[in-house]
Formats: sequence, C-alpha cells, structure tokens
Amino acid sequence: MHANRHGICSTKCLREGSYLRHFNSIIRASLEKGVPSKALSQFKAFLLSTPFRPDRRTFALILTACLRSSNLDTAMEAHARVVKHGIQTGASIATPLFHLYLKHDRVAEALLLLDEMLDEKVDAVHGNLVIVKLLKSGEFERANRVFKKMPVKDLVSWNSMIAGCVQNSRPKEAMSFFDRMMGAGFEPDGFSFSSVLSACARVGARGYGERVHRLMLEKRIQLNYILCSALIDMYAKCGNIDAAEAVFNSTARDNVSIWNSMITGMAIHGHGSDAVALFSRMESEGLAPDGVTFLALLTACSHAGMVEEARKHFRMMTELHGIEPGIEHYGAMVDATARAGLLDQAYETIRGMAVEPDGIIWRMLLSACKRHHRPDLGEVAINHMASRGSGDYVLLSSIYSSARRWNRAAQVWDSMKANKVRKKRGMSWAEVGGNVLQFKAGDRSHPETHDIYRVLDSLAKRAKMEGFLPMTEVVSMDVLEEEREENLNVHSEKLAVAYCVLKTGPGTEIRVSKNLQTCEDCHEWMKVVSKVLSRVILVRDRIRFHKFEKGACSCNDYW
Repeated sequence: MHANRHGICSTKCLREGSYLRHFNSIIRASLEKGVPSKALSQFKAFLLSTPFRPDRRTFALILTACLRSSNLDTAMEAHARVVKHGIQTGASIATPLFHLYLKHDRVAEALLLLDEMLDEKVDAVHGNLVIVKLLKSGEFERANRVFKKMPVKDLVSWNSMIAGCVQNSRPKEAMSFFDRMMGAGFEPDGFSFSSVLSACARVGARGYGERVHRLMLEKRIQLNYILCSALIDMYAKCGNIDAAEAVFNSTARDNVSIWNSMITGMAIHGHGSDAVALFSRMESEGLAPDGVTFLALLTACSHAGMVEEARKHFRMMTELHGIEPGIEHYGAMVDATARAGLLDQAYETIRGMAVEPDGIIWRMLLSACKRHHRPDLGEVAINHMASRGSGDYVLLSSIYSSARRWNRAAQVWDSMKANKVRKKRGMSWAEVGGNVLQFKAGDRSHPETHDIYRVLDSLAKRAKMEGFLPMTEVVSMDVLEEEREENLNVHSEKLAVAYCVLKTGPGTEIRVSKNLQTCEDCHEWMKVVSKVLSRVILVRDRIRFHKFEKGACSCNDYW
C-alpha cells in the first residue's frame, strides 16, 4: 500500500471509510507514542490533501491531542468543524474539549459541553471552577452533577456546594452537605461554618445552629469578625436574641460588621429603641458606621413605628457622616412612613428621591395600601412597576378583595394569567427533634398528613370557640365564604404549627420560619392559638419576628 511522506495512504487505493479508519489508526499511534504535536501535523495535512471529512473518531483523537499539547487554537477550529458538519458531540469529543477549555479559563465554553459528558469523571481543580460558575448562575442541579462526577473531592468542593446551596435558597441541602462533609472525614474551616450558619438562619434551625456553635468551640475555631457576625445573625434569626447578644458581648467588637449584625438582629425583633441605643454605643466606642449600619437602624425604626427617629438618622447619615443614601435607605424611609399609615407622605418621599425608585420601593407602598385600604394609591404604585411579580398581583387583588370589589380583583388575576405569572407559593419550616421540616401552602405530601390536618382542624375549632373569626376578606377570589375559609386554613405556617403540636409536648415553644410575610388572618390565628395552647409560638416571616404569647404578639399588631 502506497503512502505519502506524511504516512497517509493515497485516496486512490482506499474507499472513504477504510481511508478514515487507516488515518485514525495513524493518529492513535502518534498519541500512543507520546507525540501529540505529530498527530496535529498529520491532521492539518489530511485537511489539505484529501477530499474526505474527518469523522467523530477523528475529532475525538485530534481533540485529545490538543488537550495533551494544550493547543487551544486547533481545538477551537476542530470544534467549529464538528458543529459545521453536524457531528453529534458525545462524551468522546466533549470531554477533552471540556478539560481544555477549563485549562485555558474558558469556563463559559466548558459549561456548554457539560451535558454531553455523561459519566465522565472531573478532577477537583476543574470541577471546583465549574461548580462555582454554575452555582453563581443558579444552576444547582448541574453543579451537583459535576460534584458527583468528581472522584476526589477536596474541602473547596464541599465548601462550594454548601455556600451554593445557601445562595440558591436551598438551606436544608446546605446542612445536608455539611453533615456529609463531616461524615467523609473533612475538617470544616471558617468558610464551612459561616455558610452553614447562614443556612440555619434562613430556616430558623436553632437546634442545628447551636450544635454547629458547639462544634466550633470543640475544634477551637478562631472567631474572626465574619464568624462572629454569622453567629449573631444565626441566633437572632432563629429567635434567640439573648444568645446573639451574648456572642456580641463576648467578642472583640472592632469591626463594623459585628455591630451591623447585632443592630439588624434588634431590627427583626422589633427592638427599635435598643437598636438606637446600640448605635449610640457604637459611636461612643469610636467605630464609624457605614451604609449597612444605617440601613439596619432605619429598618429597626420602621419596624418599631419610630418615624421621627428614622427621619433623624436619615439626616444624620447624609449630613454628619457623608453617606449618600442608596435605594435601600430610601426604601426603609418609605417603609417607615407607609407602615405608620402616612401613605401620602410615603408617596411624596418616593417622588422626591434622588435616585430612580425601583419595583421594591413601589412594592412597599403597595403593601401598605393593602393594610390601610387605599386601592387608589395601590393602582398608582403598581402602574409604576416595570416588571410585576406574582406577589404584586396578589397584593393588588387583595386590596380589591378587602374592599369587596370582586370584579376588579378578578381582572387582576386574569392579567396575571395572561402574563403567565405564577403565584409564589408560601413555604414554612419547623425544626423538631433536630430535623428541619418544610411545609407548603395546602401541602398534603407529608407522610403524616392525615394527623397534621386532624390537629389543624382541632386547632381551628378551638380557636373559633375562643372567639377567632377567619378574615375571609383577605382571600383574593370571589368564592363561597366556606371556600375562602378553607383556603386560609391551609397556609404553610398553620401546617407547621400543627405539626409541632403533633410532635412536641405541652408547654414546648413552637418555632416556625416563613418565606413570605404572614397574612393578617394567620397573625390573628396565631395569637388565639398561643392562648388556647398556653404556648409561645415564635414565627419569623420575611419581615420580622412575631412572638405570640397569651393571645398577644410582640409586634403589637404593627408589622
């Protein structure tokens, strides 16, 4: 068989299929001899001297040669030919390309090939790069697939997944990854602890958070300002403000982040005066506040109804400390005045802002319009929103429903459907026996659903006997009174409370966290049930903490 100087057979003596098989064997031989550069030279000669197209096997071999010689240019050229000729990528082509792109920090290109790699293994260095990139893009499932493909995982791999779970609103998975990491024999570091503490804070997992804190003490972890802030935040958001203060008072308070965490903790518990006092103490100790400090302080004033204090500190921020107010600071001021029922003043604050108000600002006004029955101003607010989420439609519909303007409420729902906006489902979490349970509104997926609903029905009857009347006017639909009452009775926080009653003994404090703001009906129901059960019910919603005890709430019905 005659061959030219490149070792490639004459096209006259072989049919295309045989020719390609022979050429591929030559390329393979060059790779086996450890000379990938020779394989690439043979490939270029092939492209110049033959009329045949390389097949999938050819490209797989050439891309392997590119990977071994770190030749990105030839690899990209080969990749372009694969796409041009409509060749299915498959793992044999995707894998060397994937690793080569990562080797040259071309993470975006590598991600496009990820789904073609099937069960190919990924090394820790490259895997960690991909995991971080995917998690930042909110692609948790794909990141988890890469993680599983890594035969060797290092501490960075585990930490990336734990932090990514928190960033992607998967706090329960974050705690699970932390447990698995410990089970795999890895020693958690400061990054591991700060991430898992954030997860605990998200769902109010106080018991788990306390165990993490004990583990930190056992391992003599050095508490820097990041970990101190995380501990304070965890305890505050899990309802134990006293423990948060204990951490705060036992540490060196030489970083503004620690003070910010404590002031924020005071804010979500509605302790406005304590937050203001803490701010004064911070100044007396010589620490300069930043924008986050003032945001926490303004929020604390807002939650406590301290409108004049909020105005005073807003002026102090700009005039005394030279901090330009951001959209969040204006939002806190709008919230403070709107919560107090000063809706026209809140609207004037928006109109006088030095920056363009965003949807969050208008949403605060819209929410206040619901509470204070101002459908006219509610329409103004929603008309200023460039993009509307499900919560915005629900709020406006609720405003009309409260005014029994059913036709207008129905029009809002029709608009929501026309724009293909889905209502965000309420979710609550409760920690019982060291396990964090999740509940959705109307959820019947729990294995003990029958017993949960039995307890819930019993609580509803006892609450009515105590004088509770379901606030059916908050249900945004024109249906029978019984249907509106049934809709209210299966809100996620009520299911969570029922589960806690089912699983814990008399007198045990019930702790629940929720992803949305609790509605007026649930708020009244919790007050009555706390009296009926003679128990403390602690609920943290999207806005703040509510401590229900003996028929009253710590927020004094101001939230």
